[in-house]
Amino acid sequence: MNINASLIGQSVIVVMLLIAALSYYLGMKKTGSPKISALIGFLLSIIPILGLIYVALLSMKPNLDTNKK
Repeated sequence: MNINASLIGQSVIVVMLLIAALSYYLGMKKTGSPKISALIGFLLSIIPILGLIYVALLSMKPNLDTNKK
């Protein structure tokens, strides 16, 4: 079975984009800076397991309180 290097590279790019989008979505609800969260998720997902760990940790973070009076 041949493993094509370009297929692996394309798969990593797709995973990086998905993790970045998920990080941005979670960053809007759980942090004050969703763009930085998305950037960190994108960079960590060069190694996909690190991106998944980052998203898991980000999802466990409590939501921001947007109803401050």
